[in-house]
Amino acid sequence: MSIITKAIFPVAGLGTRFLPATKAQPKEMLPVVDKPLIQYAVEEAYNAGIREMIFVTGRHKRPIEDHFDTAFELEYELEQAGKNELLQLVQSIKPADMECVFVRQPKSLGLGHAVLCGERLVRGEPFAVLLADDLMVGEQPILKQMVEQFEQLQGSVLAVQEVPAEQTKRYGIVAGTMVNDRIMDVTRIVEKPAPEVAPSRLGVAGRYILTPAVFEQIRLQPRGVGNEIQLTDGIAGLLASEKVYAYRYEGKRYDCGSKEGFLEANVELALTHPQVGAWFRDYLKRLKLD
Repeated sequence: MSIITKAIFPVAGLGTRFLPATKAQPKEMLPVVDKPLIQYAVEEAYNAGIREMIFVTGRHKRPIEDHFDTAFELEYELEQAGKNELLQLVQSIKPADMECVFVRQPKSLGLGHAVLCGERLVRGEPFAVLLADDLMVGEQPILKQMVEQFEQLQGSVLAVQEVPAEQTKRYGIVAGTMVNDRIMDVTRIVEKPAPEVAPSRLGVAGRYILTPAVFEQIRLQPRGVGNEIQLTDGIAGLLASEKVYAYRYEGKRYDCGSKEGFLEANVELALTHPQVGAWFRDYLKRLKLD
């Protein structure tokens, strides 16, 4: 059993970049091929040994709760129709040993505030944070890689990737001393710096493993970029008393918070899909593109 057993999923955002598709459904329920974004993130956490999923929700997020709830009528109909393969697929969304807990974020005050909403449910343990907007795939699940690093390092671990200089203002940017080719001992982290003042080009992706001390640091921070309570600022406060490490993960991240990244994810995951991959590859070959 992993020593990280709890994960927070901040899912209260409005998803305005995907309007009108997100007018009546959460952006986290947008499907990539045949699964919603949030399911990819939950499966990643589950495969890393996490069994308690904590969803920080907002208004109009009920479909997320329904997705991970038992669908009695659907399961009954599938059972009666003898569609056992589909029945097993539906039941596999929430394995029997997985617990889903939902807590409301009363106001949209930023990612740091959303994480803070899960404090009581974390109960003083180290925990993971996964942003469903970032669909991340690797030969070994990215969060599993990070759990293994945490077990060795015994300090907070942030997933990072090198980003173009002009994109530093979209990320939390870290700087520090390289321990090896994949691990950095972080000495500084800045939220969305302009390229000319960014301390490096290593941007934090949507995966974190944090110690519970971060909650107090989040509480101590004034509002930051965008007049929001930033998780990055809480992590920066943590540096004064604890080690924080940046981990260059092995895999690929799709920024599904953008339409471009969402389309990339759909195409590339469709190409490797066991049911439609071969057909889709042939279709793309037949498609005449200007």
